[in-house]
Amino acid sequence: MTEGPDDRTTSAVRPYVITGGRADAGVAPLSWESLVMAAPAVPPVTLQPEHRTILTHCQGLLSVAEVSAHLGQPPSVVRVLLADLIDWGLIVTRPPIPPAERADVTMLRKVLHGLESRL
Repeated sequence: MTEGPDDRTTSAVRPYVITGGRADAGVAPLSWESLVMAAPAVPPVTLQPEHRTILTHCQGLLSVAEVSAHLGQPPSVVRVLLADLIDWGLIVTRPPIPPAERADVTMLRKVLHGLESRL
């Protein structure tokens, strides 16, 4: 059975068309874990569909990787689109949440023994 044009599951638009041929965001690249959220600004009506989709999904905090998954585009493409939205003041970023520091094992044992004594 052959696939028709309506049977495709991926976008027929090539990534270089979406980014206007840009492969670099032009600013410090966002890491996969960087958090982005739509700013309370009103977007212009001239935004391309991918920019609008990002704004729709980013009503809460999302990582760059999550935005990439929602769009079905590679992270490199999403980084370029996010850089556009940041430049236009439509997206705000937060650095990734730092990894938790190692907990003190002796403190954890004391907590465990305290809980065991109450049971």
